[in-house]
Amino acid sequence: MNTVALPIESFGVSHKGCVRELNEDSYLVEPQTGLWVVADGMGGHDAGEVASASIVDHLATIGIASSAPDLRARFEDRLSRANAEIRGISESRGITIGSTVAALLAMDGRFACLWAGDSRVYLIRNASISQISRDHTEVQELIDRGIISAAEARTWPRRNVITQAIGVSDEIVIDFQQGEIMPGDIFVLSTDGLTAHVTDAEIEAATVSATPQAACENLLDMVLARGGTDNVTIVLVKIGDGRDGQSPRPDPHRAEA
Repeated sequence: MNTVALPIESFGVSHKGCVRELNEDSYLVEPQTGLWVVADGMGGHDAGEVASASIVDHLATIGIASSAPDLRARFEDRLSRANAEIRGISESRGITIGSTVAALLAMDGRFACLWAGDSRVYLIRNASISQISRDHTEVQELIDRGIISAAEARTWPRRNVITQAIGVSDEIVIDFQQGEIMPGDIFVLSTDGLTAHVTDAEIEAATVSATPQAACENLLDMVLARGGTDNVTIVLVKIGDGRDGQSPRPDPHRAEA
């Protein structure tokens, strides 16, 4: 098996929310290959969903990598192919479309998180949540420069303006963080439809003692109960403690393109 030796449970959900007519998000849950992805498309009717689906469809072809560096190389290759495809669609339609992406790669006891845009990756370790990704947004740049506070950012008029995405230019710009996987780690990948309504502390509380499926469904219910102003997609990956000697189990759940 090609992922980490520790047992892995994962699950994903996606919903259009309470306001939007279409769901422009896509996601991928592929424990067999050590890959989990969320993507949030942009570009309006019949465009954003095309962009996010292109990313997921290309990444679904990664297959079984021979090593962690090979997995990373395959990921970047497929993302480049998706970027080219989205660029081609944009040119043919005379519009600009694109998609955020946030991904978790896991193999040989190591993880790498890669992202572009404001979809996020969180790590819950030792009952403490931390945001691994850093938003590619105008508002995050203002926070970094000390112009506004994190509290002000939650209601800033241009808080949803992203500065990086797949498909908007010929060159892909992605950030990454990597590290060692520890028993009990929980990774949460989400589009901004979750974090617009649910705090980091609430994400932690909903996931630490629940199965991935129950945690995803509980978080989704929370978003919808609070108005669900955007599409919302959540993927949760829970690393076991390895005491039962299980292997990672395949998960059939994947968003429809």
